Amino acid sequence: MFLALRELSFARGRFALMGGVVALIAILMVLLSGLAVGLANDGVSGLQRIKATSFAFQKDVSKDSAFSRSVVGPDAVEAWQKQPGVAEAAPFGNTLVNARTSRGVEIDLALFGVETDSFLVPQPAEGSAPAHEGEVAISSTAAEEGVEIGDTVTLEPSGTELTVVGVLADQNTFGHVDVGYLPLRSWQEIKAGVQPGDDVPSRVYDEFTAVAVKAKDGSTVDLAAGDKAAGTSSLTREDSYGASPGYTAETSTLQLIQVFLYAISALVVGAFFTVLTIQRRQELAVLRAMGASTRYLLRDSLLQSFVLLVVSAGVGIGIGLAAGGAISSTPMPFALEAGPIIGATALLIVLGLLGAGVAVIRVTRIDPLTALGGSR
Repeated sequence: MFLALRELSFARGRFALMGGVVALIAILMVLLSGLAVGLANDGVSGLQRIKATSFAFQKDVSKDSAFSRSVVGPDAVEAWQKQPGVAEAAPFGNTLVNARTSRGVEIDLALFGVETDSFLVPQPAEGSAPAHEGEVAISSTAAEEGVEIGDTVTLEPSGTELTVVGVLADQNTFGHVDVGYLPLRSWQEIKAGVQPGDDVPSRVYDEFTAVAVKAKDGSTVDLAAGDKAAGTSSLTREDSYGASPGYTAETSTLQLIQVFLYAISALVVGAFFTVLTIQRRQELAVLRAMGASTRYLLRDSLLQSFVLLVVSAGVGIGIGLAAGGAISSTPMPFALEAGPIIGATALLIVLGLLGAGVAVIRVTRIDPLTALGGSR
């Protein structure tokens, strides 16, 4: 490390410039990571909170729009309840609505219809869970917009009224829309477009979006066998995220941006050390002439790169976390989590070292005669 540290101290301006570039990449990495997590939470946090391990949708329904197109009936629930490894299976309804509260607050809701005695009923942080028709428990983000317990939510254009009886813990959103839990029977009437005072056909109460399946602890449910018996198409809870509006497109776009960011970081670091190696050619040749091994020179160059990358990335991450903390207080879907940031930082350093390693390979080709003035 002697040569590497001396060069870092001597050429402070040169390495500061490179460190600044790496720090900027690290800042962008943190912000992209926070945006990716925030968008994912805003799109599927409602599904993440559900205790189901899988959802059984209508047979052959399009996987990317299953929650909006699927229709299944009670027979599917009964079939799934009999499957080996299944602890519980219950109807689940999902639909998006526009509403206005008695306080004049306009709000969009993703209504989750559940049976009031099923495992799908959430435990509210405030108030109570919906136990009777016409009651709804809303997400905490909806409460932040001005909806309170006791408010009456009027759905448009049907005019159906729901009474807010509880506020859920944590974020519960679906497709960037606040979630509201209500009894399945009320959901079925809303889904069918039933208006107050209308006669409701009996078939309305036999239709819902999917069967929510909960596996027994330590058991694995054979989804293919269950689908064959129930005439459904199943997705694990994680796979069902792709059926949330816009989720796949958003996550794919951000992942592509992150891939390009990492590739750019490797190229930038590699280009910097390529130029640096060319400038150091005479000095490195002298060291070779004095007996320094190729392994020593490579190790020295890579350790120099590692120090630069770690220090610069640390500075960039610190600035990125500070900026992310400020962004988190805004309505923008942004959330900082340690896991993605640590993983992205490690990847940034590894790719940077790979770029530097490719650049310093030319060290192995330095001829000691160059330092001695000889000609080849």
